[in-house]
Amino acid sequence: MNMLTKLAQGLIGQYKPVAALTNGSHTTHLPLANTSGGLPLMQALAQRHSVREFDPAALPDQTLSDLLWAAAGINRPKLGGRTVPSAMNGQEVDVYAAMPHGLFRYDAPSHSLHLITAVDVRRVTGYQDFVDTAPMDLVFVADHSRMKLVPASRREAYAFAVAGAMAQNVALYCASAGLGAVIRAWFDRSALEQALGLGSDQQVLLAQTVGQPRPPLVA
Repeated sequence: MNMLTKLAQGLIGQYKPVAALTNGSHTTHLPLANTSGGLPLMQALAQRHSVREFDPAALPDQTLSDLLWAAAGINRPKLGGRTVPSAMNGQEVDVYAAMPHGLFRYDAPSHSLHLITAVDVRRVTGYQDFVDTAPMDLVFVADHSRMKLVPASRREAYAFAVAGAMAQNVALYCASAGLGAVIRAWFDRSALEQALGLGSDQQVLLAQTVGQPRPPLVA
């Protein structure tokens, strides 16, 4: 679906998810993340760039595991520490994964995906046309109820900082693994929050599309 159609549907309140291709299981336990190897940091930084054309093929389970661990996984099991910082250890930002077979929330302690709804919400994660068919659209969501120790006036800023760190971790992993990614903030916030089933204390911050870059067309 093109951008203009999405904008028009939003204006008349018809910007909604579509039925999923298949029903997903309630919990998907991911394989152990591979936390070694990959490009050296400076090479990954040099290769990081935005991609907006994606092959619709699903990501392999191991790739999905490594990517989500990079985004917000536990890297210090004894402390429960994660790959991104969080003010006063509030862990206030959740990573949602929108895929053809449903919407999932990543649970770092169990390194698993929990099914939120067996509905394909990819098209609602942004006005860009490529989000509809990319294999996965991540959505970073703040839960302000976990930030009781942070002054209310600072909670949003802190949450955006965490989401930015998560998105950059994903972008660097993708640069290292030969995947494409693009961070996005242009979406219908109300429609997306409704599609995700969020509560009053939750807030959509950013979205990020991930997948194998589509090969260039050969003339």
